[in-house]
Amino acid sequence: MSISNKNHPAPYVSLLTSILFGLLFLFFSGCTIYQNALPPTADLYVAAGKSPADPATGFAPVFVLPEPEQSYNRIGKVGAQMANGKEHITIDPDQPVIYFGRFAFSTGKGTYINRIFRVHFRNIPFSLVPFHLAAGNNVGLLVIVTLNTEQVPLLVTTVNTCGCYAAVIPTVSLPPGAYPKNWDKKQQSIYGEVLPGSLPAYTVDDALLVTVRPEVHRVMDVRVVKRSMLSDKKYKPADMMPLQSLKTLPLASGMTTSLYYDTWPLRGHVKGSIKLWESLLLSLVSLDFYVGMDKEYGDTVVSGNPFYTSLLPWNRHASDMNNFAGFLRFWGWRL
Repeated sequence: MSISNKNHPAPYVSLLTSILFGLLFLFFSGCTIYQNALPPTADLYVAAGKSPADPATGFAPVFVLPEPEQSYNRIGKVGAQMANGKEHITIDPDQPVIYFGRFAFSTGKGTYINRIFRVHFRNIPFSLVPFHLAAGNNVGLLVIVTLNTEQVPLLVTTVNTCGCYAAVIPTVSLPPGAYPKNWDKKQQSIYGEVLPGSLPAYTVDDALLVTVRPEVHRVMDVRVVKRSMLSDKKYKPADMMPLQSLKTLPLASGMTTSLYYDTWPLRGHVKGSIKLWESLLLSLVSLDFYVGMDKEYGDTVVSGNPFYTSLLPWNRHASDMNNFAGFLRFWGWRL
């Protein structure tokens, strides 16, 4: 999530809060200002096991995972087990899975389809140098491809499943009037990561490469390439499973459980994903002790938990990505 002073009647309060957060961020992660580089040949390319043109899973990205020898850098299958009478969520990095969904939304200009792709990692390891603010377990990442009614990609949105580091990247197919004012089509900076300001037009026959930074699992690069260019890369097919399956994880007893807590105060959060450092450093700014915890994505009414993308508490609902049309409007998009 990001800090923003939109829609707030006392801008100076927001400014002070932004300065406080900025100082904290620079102090703890000043050594992690990254620049993009071409993925080395040792990276693991994880792609949908089904055909790219499959109507259910079409436009699924190819996840590029550097340093795959470390298990926490590989996406995995979400499971659950009982140990010592307690339920535990597991992520198996030896079984890559991409969870998918499809949601429609409308604005005053038309109706659009979001293709949702969700992946999970075992953890972000604790580290003081460099400092990993988001260290914790069961962390995830979303890639959302927004299509028009002609199945043409208009936007690619990436965000960690805590609601952090949201980035919206338009394709050249997006109508000019839908951009935020003064949009830089060359690049955008997302808290140290430099991502494209636009992407070329593409179809299901192309590959959307999403490169994930090792350890911290932030998106460090997004690009479109011809799928044929990847034929010599190290591929590993991923199973494709519906998002709903995350709510029916099988247990050895024959029962099922959900990836998400279903009771207050943690309802809608990923089980076991509390982030100690974020709670200590950002809960006052956000007025949310569970800031940084990964969340369910879909419907705030159902989950009871807004997928907010701005840390400022007065923007919590306006920046809620579960209301995708409102989320775009909040960040200046005019789709």
